[in-house]
Amino acid sequence: MEPHRLDRAQARRIAIRAQLLDADRPTDLVGAVRHLTFLQVDPTAAIAPNADLVAWSRLGDGYAPDDLVRALERDRTLIEYNALIRPMEDLSLYRADMAGYPEYPRWHEWLRANDPFRRDVLARLRDAGPLTSRDVPDTSVVPWSSSGWTGDRNVIQMLEFLALRGEVAIVGRRKRERVWDLAERAYPADLAAVPSDEARRVRDERRLRSLGIARAKSRTVPMEPADVGAAGEPAVVDGVAGEWRVDPRLLAQPFDGRTALLSPFDRLIHNRTRALELFDFDYALEMYKPAAKRRWGYFALPILHGDRLVGKLDAAADRKAGVFTVNAIHEDVPFTKQVRHDVDAEVQQLASWLGLEVRR
Repeated sequence: MEPHRLDRAQARRIAIRAQLLDADRPTDLVGAVRHLTFLQVDPTAAIAPNADLVAWSRLGDGYAPDDLVRALERDRTLIEYNALIRPMEDLSLYRADMAGYPEYPRWHEWLRANDPFRRDVLARLRDAGPLTSRDVPDTSVVPWSSSGWTGDRNVIQMLEFLALRGEVAIVGRRKRERVWDLAERAYPADLAAVPSDEARRVRDERRLRSLGIARAKSRTVPMEPADVGAAGEPAVVDGVAGEWRVDPRLLAQPFDGRTALLSPFDRLIHNRTRALELFDFDYALEMYKPAAKRRWGYFALPILHGDRLVGKLDAAADRKAGVFTVNAIHEDVPFTKQVRHDVDAEVQQLASWLGLEVRR
């Protein structure tokens, strides 16, 4: 079919609506996650944990972190899998892939060498679970070697592999520690696997619905792809090379924007190439850079206003002192009086939601 022709403003508005960041806010956490397809788990909490910050930016003050805990641990409508919080029913789209895990020979060899260790872990969970990793003895035969933080952390590595295989599941947290149990006790008994090809097609369709507009193919990224295959319909965006895929349900819809403060991991800007192509938005998470080399701050929050990404908020939450410190607001374009007013109001809303007092 002939590609849809979009200007960049149209493309941006499609992306913003798809990410539930327009003025028509959702009111239900689980419904919002079903639409977005996931919330990313990240331990950094310079402002708030990522999953909470993303939920708040959509739902506003009607969202409380306890809502997420309840959905994960009591209602079991959401599940944490591979560092992403997904609707429980979506696991059916990953079960076929779980059966074929692990995909890398080194991982497979480590699991094979440690099969007695694997059986020990499963037996301990069966008899005494749910448990944290520190409650599980390390009976590994071959230690896990890694240049990263998982080196020789054998119990955690085994639990994560078993979770990816669908043998164990994360069923909660004690403070920040994950709590594990057998998947057969955590997952619904009727959660059948969708065949791999069909599951991949459905995942692509749902990902496009949540992104609005995306590339058919892009570079591989950890955990969740940024591309959508053949989902949707072809589109071209004025001034941007190459073809896109667009969700046709979002074409020609009215748009009413708002101001929002976004997590650095927010899916609207997570694909930095797409953010540049559609929004002219240059961004990098600078928490791993030396302070002297940071342009925008340790954990700068992208600022959405209407259909543009207009700047970054350099701020930090000090819960002990009860203070939300605004170090700087970096303007990518000069703010009008109205933009400044709206951004200041959103900063105050975020601080109030955190129960903190703004300090500049």
